[in-house]
Amino acid sequence: MERTSRSDARPQAAAEAPAAATLATAICDRIRGDILAGKRKPGGRLRLESLKDEFAVSWSPLREALQRLSAEGLVLAEEQRGYRVAPVSRSQLAEVIRLRATLESMALQASIENGDDAWEAQVLAAQHRLGKLESRRNQAPLAEEWERWHRHFHQSLIEGCGMPTLLQFCSLLHDMNDRYRRLFLSAHKFDRDVAGEHRAITDAALARNAAKACRLLEAHIQRTGRNILQSMRL
Repeated sequence: MERTSRSDARPQAAAEAPAAATLATAICDRIRGDILAGKRKPGGRLRLESLKDEFAVSWSPLREALQRLSAEGLVLAEEQRGYRVAPVSRSQLAEVIRLRATLESMALQASIENGDDAWEAQVLAAQHRLGKLESRRNQAPLAEEWERWHRHFHQSLIEGCGMPTLLQFCSLLHDMNDRYRRLFLSAHKFDRDVAGEHRAITDAALARNAAKACRLLEAHIQRTGRNILQSMRL
């Protein structure tokens, strides 16, 4: 019988590591999407055995995915008890709204100062596509498409800031804010011209009017936050 030498085993292990990391990323993305869409309810237990069967994976990529989501604040690791979907609270939402308004405005101002023609084209294209979907955002087949373009629009606004760490924080806060919005506003009518707000922010940004654009963005984020807070009974 042939034995596998240590030198032969190392390339195999090296090849398996990226595959496991890719699998963990895919699982992480799926569970994150379910949490943000409200499919996995706040406080709900994440049973490892069930998840292992659901994704047909080994323990390693599953645990890595849950650890990433724990670092993002979407999952809680309970000692000796496994994992749960992070609960929601008015105090956490208020904090997220305040931080998001501050940091996204900072990133938007830097984007307006540093953004080039490609940044302008991306912002304009994202706002145009989102606006076309606005009237049908409550139709089930298009709801997820609207959500994707809504996130892309807000990301496009600040992507020209040139500060990767700031963008990471903004992305995390946006996801946390969106989780609340989708959980608590799905059963409520929209009482504002959201498309008009997006258009006004875009116009000010492309006109390089940083003060106006940041003021409009902060008001947009805070107005959404107030609507969510009013709908929460916690």
